[in-house]
Amino acid sequence: MAKLTINDLELHGKRLLIRVDYNVPIEEQGGKMVINDDTRIQATLPTLKAAIDKGAKIILTAHLGRPKGKREPSLSLRPVAEKLTKIIGKNVEFCDQCVGDTATEAVSKLENGELLLLENVRYHAEEEANDLDFSKQLAAHADVYLNDAFGAAHRAHASTAGVASVITSRGGQCAAGLLMNRELQFLGEELESPQEPFVVILGGAKVSDKIKVIDRLLEKADTILIGGAMAYTFKLAKGLNVGKSLVERDKVTVAQAALDKAKERNVQFLIPTDNIVAKPIEIDGKFSFGDHHVNDNQNIPDDMEGVDIGPKSIDLFSNVIKEAKTILWNGPMGIFEDQRFSEGTFSVARAVCEATSSGAKSIIGGGDSVKALNKADLGSQVTFMSTGGGASLEFLEGKELPGVAALSDK
Repeated sequence: MAKLTINDLELHGKRLLIRVDYNVPIEEQGGKMVINDDTRIQATLPTLKAAIDKGAKIILTAHLGRPKGKREPSLSLRPVAEKLTKIIGKNVEFCDQCVGDTATEAVSKLENGELLLLENVRYHAEEEANDLDFSKQLAAHADVYLNDAFGAAHRAHASTAGVASVITSRGGQCAAGLLMNRELQFLGEELESPQEPFVVILGGAKVSDKIKVIDRLLEKADTILIGGAMAYTFKLAKGLNVGKSLVERDKVTVAQAALDKAKERNVQFLIPTDNIVAKPIEIDGKFSFGDHHVNDNQNIPDDMEGVDIGPKSIDLFSNVIKEAKTILWNGPMGIFEDQRFSEGTFSVARAVCEATSSGAKSIIGGGDSVKALNKADLGSQVTFMSTGGGASLEFLEGKELPGVAALSDK
């Protein structure tokens, strides 16, 4: 069922509480907390500008990190308010509370088109507990609720589900922001009946993280390409030697079931035919990698670890990707953060972008795939990049997300 969006709402003069995902990477530099990547802030701008244009009194609520119900100064959202002010070119007020008299007073001072960011909602343990009284306190700030935080929509927390329930119960409207709506469109509607060939690229560390996604996508995909450490669990299922590679030995039967289903449904299921392997070493208690080289053999030597896909696999995967009409990519091909082991991931990124320029629809399922595209400065060359990590995976699995279910149907 389609959800109401901000475009469906009359907001002039109304207090609009927007749940945003401002859980940005932040670190201390020179005694000040500095935001390293403002992608998630930038992603909310269309919704914020729409709310401003509609004359709403805009209250933003978000979390940052895991303060576990306590005030942690390093996880304050104040730097986010300062960053957003610079980006949007309009003053964003900040309140160092999210509920209580101070927050209520700050909200009461808002004029039409003005913005206020409330302090980290996870400073209160009641947030993650989806406490009803806390939800009511947050809901008291607003006439209308908007969720634009897809990355937090898989959590049944007060700011994602509880508030919406309270506002709905009193006859108020709860809608999706423009970012949330795009997530639902591309990860839902666009993949419901994808144009063929439909190629799915999955990487990352664990089969267990993505086996439900694999199982569901085997119903629709023409080809599934497997990279990252999860490929070695599939190698193990095929009876191959994986050396010291990261594997989930207790998931071999699960991997084999996926291989069997792919064969049964005539889905091309490809794992790397060659790898970059490296010798794991420990220096002063720290883990690292020593000698590395291309391993042409399907089997990995006993003393080596697979760390990336090899050149033959890059060619094989790239050729498949370039023929695709719909592409879903979630997870890197190797340890791309280490330049020595990044070529597989970046080659796949380039192939996805090339296919996109030739007319394919490319959907990037959040997490490390987005990081890799941004690192390669290719983020603008794909159709859509999800802001969700765990939320993207759960949505692709077919799970109902509490933060989405709580929104009003059209």
